[in-house]
Amino acid sequence: MAASDDDGERTAALDALEYRLGAAFKDRGLLQEALRHSSYSHERATRDRVVLANNERLEFLGDSVLGLVVADALFCAKPEWREGELSRALHSLVEGRSLTRLAEGLELGPLIELGRTEQQSGGMQKPSILADTMEAIIGAIFIDRGLPAAVDFIEAAFGQSLTADAPVVERDPKTALQERSMAGEGEFPTYRVVSDSQIEGDEDRFTVEVLLRGNPLASGVGRTKRAAERLAAEAGLSDWPSEHEPGEC
Repeated sequence: MAASDDDGERTAALDALEYRLGAAFKDRGLLQEALRHSSYSHERATRDRVVLANNERLEFLGDSVLGLVVADALFCAKPEWREGELSRALHSLVEGRSLTRLAEGLELGPLIELGRTEQQSGGMQKPSILADTMEAIIGAIFIDRGLPAAVDFIEAAFGQSLTADAPVVERDPKTALQERSMAGEGEFPTYRVVSDSQIEGDEDRFTVEVLLRGNPLASGVGRTKRAAERLAAEAGLSDWPSEHEPGEC
């Protein structure tokens, strides 16, 4: 009876999610897969010898679909923008924090199937897991109902930020630091990994240092090397020594 009750609650919860997404899935198995974290499928395979697909492949697909739809919307809405402006706006809209907010608005967290360890560490609230699951949902919509349905969902989710209110974003920190260091020092900064916890999904996995003429300028910590490098560049811009400012005596 308890198992039956759990199944009924899960079905009702997925019904409610489909309502928030704006359409029912033809193949609900795709939605269930999109909500299944790798920690859950690995645990089931080890404990029960049950092989269940996790959402990593759907996440990969959803990332590409999202990028295509947002890029097309920006291209059409902003004919006066150059490539750099389009690229920065695209990154701003599809980066992790934006996807995390969207996942939170759809109340995805409690519906994600997680392994026991991930549950105990608050996995349903981790930004990286929420963002990855959001991409998997988009991938599942694309497979289930095609590109037009994915376009409809993404346009509804992002609203005016894809058109009239598309964000004008400054250069990314790495590019800005590169330009400043070249102007002030005549060479590009370099980056090196100081530490790597080697724990998948660890928000503080990588510590990266940015160097100028071989000397440490600043450091950043992130889930990926790219994220850590970006934070190091931001810190480098903030800590830029006044004597290095181009044009100053």
